[in-house]
Amino acid sequence: MEWRQQAQRVHREAQVFYFAFKHPGVPWYAKLVAACSAGYLFSPIQLIPSFIPVIGFLDDFLVLFLGAKLIQRIIPSEVLTECRETARAADMRRKDEIRSPAAVVAVVVIAVIWISAAVSASVVMARYISR
Repeated sequence: MEWRQQAQRVHREAQVFYFAFKHPGVPWYAKLVAACSAGYLFSPIQLIPSFIPVIGFLDDFLVLFLGAKLIQRIIPSEVLTECRETARAADMRRKDEIRSPAAVVAVVVIAVIWISAAVSASVVMARYISR
């Protein structure tokens, strides 16, 4: 698998865990494991600080990996399957929304406004400096 497919797979699994976290059929201790795993990433106190090259991120990766494996074992398989289907449907809906004509028009309008604002600001600054 190339890295792009791996990244998409990780993103999909993150969505599955998000939907599982909100599912009423998931036990409270699975939600606690998920919250603690995610909380460790944002915590200012870590075993190995993140600013240390390579090693600082390895402990974060290890905590996420072990948390994900533990969550997969704790959550009932039928709930996990339902959450995978929900994530797949949400992904398809998002792709349809992105490709809609309104989204394309909105992107073009925002780009035109942004470029015209940048050009206008440049002209104003050039006139101000030339005085």
